[in-house]
Amino acid sequence: MYDGKTFRSVTNTANGEVSGDTLFHYHQDGAIVWAEYGGGAITRGTLIATVAPDNSLDMRYQHVNTAGELMTGHCRTTPETLPDGRLRLHERWQWTSGDGSSGESIVEEEK
Repeated sequence: MYDGKTFRSVTNTANGEVSGDTLFHYHQDGAIVWAEYGGGAITRGTLIATVAPDNSLDMRYQHVNTAGELMTGHCRTTPETLPDGRLRLHERWQWTSGDGSSGESIVEEEK
């Protein structure tokens, strides 16, 4: 479901670092999903997740931002299939570094 797909952020709460300039490149092997991401305020990042039976993701992420800070967090992602067949991912996340705040974001599959 996720393998080989590229996603771009379309919305994020103000305390997030991902923006419309951030691209995520997803891979999947069975119930394990991982991705590399970067762009905008993010120099380089990776994530790893397990896939639930409903195709939601239980995710952990880490990245280095352009200020040189190592940032980490966890996320619960729920997929939605758009009318054109692309995926939209609804994400509820929380930092495990920095201020520990939480937020919500949406990323969509690139055409």
